[in-house]
Amino acid sequence: MLGLEPISRETVGGRVYRDLRELIMAGQISPGERLSIRALASALGTSVMPVRDAVAKLAAEQALEVLPNRAVRVPPMTQDRFEELRAIRLLLEGHAVEIATARMTPARLARLHAIHAEFEAEHDRSEPDAGALVRLNKDFHFHIYETAEMPSLLRIIEGLWLQIGPVLNYDLRSKSRRTKDRTALGFHLALVQAAARGDAAGARAALVGDINAAGDFILSCGALLGASPAERPERGRGAKRA
Repeated sequence: MLGLEPISRETVGGRVYRDLRELIMAGQISPGERLSIRALASALGTSVMPVRDAVAKLAAEQALEVLPNRAVRVPPMTQDRFEELRAIRLLLEGHAVEIATARMTPARLARLHAIHAEFEAEHDRSEPDAGALVRLNKDFHFHIYETAEMPSLLRIIEGLWLQIGPVLNYDLRSKSRRTKDRTALGFHLALVQAAARGDAAGARAALVGDINAAGDFILSCGALLGASPAERPERGRGAKRA
């Protein structure tokens, strides 16, 4: 149901947790989307118990909410919470990008170019795959954050993306003007170019532009809790979940 592959029993607990965590961080599950624990277990080819354990861990990280009838969901996002998380991201992810630029090796830069090229190729398709765009966007960002070689900072950023990742659906999944105008692609290219010339301030500016542009769109589309009825998208249009 979610494109998950069955996993081996010997690593079942850790793999279930990592797979679900990755889905949430990569924005593959939308806020408010209800998921059955039993259906998740079936998709992963495992029993209910390790899925329930993974869900409990993710609920403690505020990434999931446990609902009645053995169901879970990604918590809906409010405007205030979204703006708070964005402000924190700008500080922490901006710092990570500056450090990463100073530590960018030729091999790491080549990998960054390759991810950007995949992102561009997906934009070039007549019908871009929204799921692929969301995944590649996450891969691009986290390749940079991992390059900073600051494990504690990386874990904090991962925690932020566990909360913010699903909301990014509203941007890259909405077929908005931002996607058609390739706005995120432009900021990514600017970041790659800044990293290539060792320009930490330029790389941070590109990241800030990317986060703010996406955030402004998400706030404007009316999909978050706290939006007025006039701002909310009509069913079947705009930012409705995929």
